[in-house]
Amino acid sequence: MEQNSRKIAMITARGGSKRIPKKNVKEFCGKPILAYSIEAAVKSGVFDTVMVSTDDEEIGRIAQRYGAQVPFYRSEKTSNDYATTNDVLLEVLEEYEKRGEYFSLACCIYPTAPFVTEEKLRNAVKSLIASDADTLIPVTAFSYPPQRAMLIREGRLVFEYPEYLDSRSQDLEAHYHDAGQFYVFRTEAFRRNQRLMTGNILPLVLSDMEVQDIDNQTDWEIAEIKYRRMHPEA
Repeated sequence: MEQNSRKIAMITARGGSKRIPKKNVKEFCGKPILAYSIEAAVKSGVFDTVMVSTDDEEIGRIAQRYGAQVPFYRSEKTSNDYATTNDVLLEVLEEYEKRGEYFSLACCIYPTAPFVTEEKLRNAVKSLIASDADTLIPVTAFSYPPQRAMLIREGRLVFEYPEYLDSRSQDLEAHYHDAGQFYVFRTEAFRRNQRLMTGNILPLVLSDMEVQDIDNQTDWEIAEIKYRRMHPEA
């Protein structure tokens, strides 16, 4: 395959989760939650390399068991609580370049994203390649219009946007937020922008049923309920 058409999937799985111990390898509907991201990337068939970026040897072993490469471990700089996803991705690309490997397109997949599927990844990569965008980001609509938001000031509720006080919800423009699952991007643009959330961004709209932040145990249980509803065999 030509060097300038190579693609990489990078799954960012740091150890040391505090709110949910061993979050990235905790069992989710029968297998480590990390496995879902790896299997989706591998089965999609669109990536030349599927790797896991981690600082944790247990995560590394589990990643390899499910088909991902772990060619190197994170530096101390990208293993602390203040390292950003952008920092991790730049480090991975630079480490591969030291080994003489270059990628024109990359996909960052979070390790706690069981709703990512091979079909989504294939379609996302295809859509980005067919566009002039720098990045593709899956998003979902806010379940309640942000224009009707209220704040608490001095113990009292006030509307943040009083001009929408009498507006019907169905008349308000939909607002979206990051689904927190994966990002597909052109590496040249990423190097230029130094971050994912800027530049020319293409959206991939997902339904609320296939999106769930997993920050605490309640989130985890809700995600399992959603997953089992979508996959009765799980």
